[in-house]
Amino acid sequence: MRIDRADSEAELLGAPASSADIVKVVAGDFEVRLAENAAEVDAAQALRYRVFYEEMTAHPTPEMAALRRDFDDFDTVCDHLLVLDRRRGGGPEGIVGTYRLIRRSAAAKMGRFYSSAEYDIQPMIDYPGEVLELGRSCIAKDARNTATMQMLWRGIALYSSHYNIQVMFGCPSMPGTDPSQHSLAMSYLYHHHLAPPEIRVRALASRYVKMDVLEPGSYDPRKAMARVPPIIKGYLRLGGFVGDGAVIDPEFGTTDVFIIVKTEIITEKYIRHYERGMSEQEG
Repeated sequence: MRIDRADSEAELLGAPASSADIVKVVAGDFEVRLAENAAEVDAAQALRYRVFYEEMTAHPTPEMAALRRDFDDFDTVCDHLLVLDRRRGGGPEGIVGTYRLIRRSAAAKMGRFYSSAEYDIQPMIDYPGEVLELGRSCIAKDARNTATMQMLWRGIALYSSHYNIQVMFGCPSMPGTDPSQHSLAMSYLYHHHLAPPEIRVRALASRYVKMDVLEPGSYDPRKAMARVPPIIKGYLRLGGFVGDGAVIDPEFGTTDVFIIVKTEIITEKYIRHYERGMSEQEG
C-alpha cells in the first residue's frame, strides 16, 4: 500500500507524531532520525525502488513499476529510520539511507511480522520484553560508505534504547536465487554463528534450504567470511546469530538468512568495532 500524502503522521508512522524526536542525531553533514511526514516516507520508498528494482534484480508489481516506489502494507504501521545528507537537503531530497523498524505493536496491527512468511519466528514472539524486526535496509549507491552506516546504527541503537528492545531480528540477503553460489558463506555462518537452541529460528519447512552443505574443516574460515555480505558481517560483529536454514526470495532475487542480535551487547564499544570493520571491508 502506497501512503497517501494526506495521511496523518500517526497513521503513517504507527506511532504518535512526537516519536520523531526519539531518534535525532546530527553529525557533520549527516542526520539520522525517523521519518516525519508522508513525503519523507515516499522518498524512502523511491530510494528502495531504485536500489532493489533498478540496481538489483527484484521484480516489481505493475503498480510499483508505474509509481517507481517499493511499498507494502507494513509501511503504514512501521517506523522509517532515515539518514539524510544535509548537503543534498534537509527533507526528502536529502535521504540517502533507510531502515524499516517493526515492533510488536506494529506487527499486531498486521497480524504478523514480515519475516514470518519465510521463518517460524515463534522464538522471537515468545522472547520476553520488546523485540524489533529490521528490514528494507537500503543506502543510495553514491552514499555507501562508513559514515552512512555509522548513522544508521546510531539511529538503531537510540531507537532500541528508547523502547527497551531486548532482541533484534531480520532477514538480510545474499544476491541471487542459486544457493549453491553461497555454499561457503552459508556453511561458515551455520558452523560458527548458529543461534543457541532457545532462540534458534528455523526456515519454514516448505522454504527450507540447507545451510551446512560443506563439512566443518573442509574450507578456510577466513575465505568463507570474505564471502559473507557486509551487512551480515555487521550483525555478526554485534554478536549476532543466524537461524537454521536459508530461504529463496524469488520476488527480490535473493537468498535470505535469519539474523538475531541481543541488544544487551549493543554498546558504543561494539558500534565502534562495527564501524572499524566496515571501514576495513569497504575501504
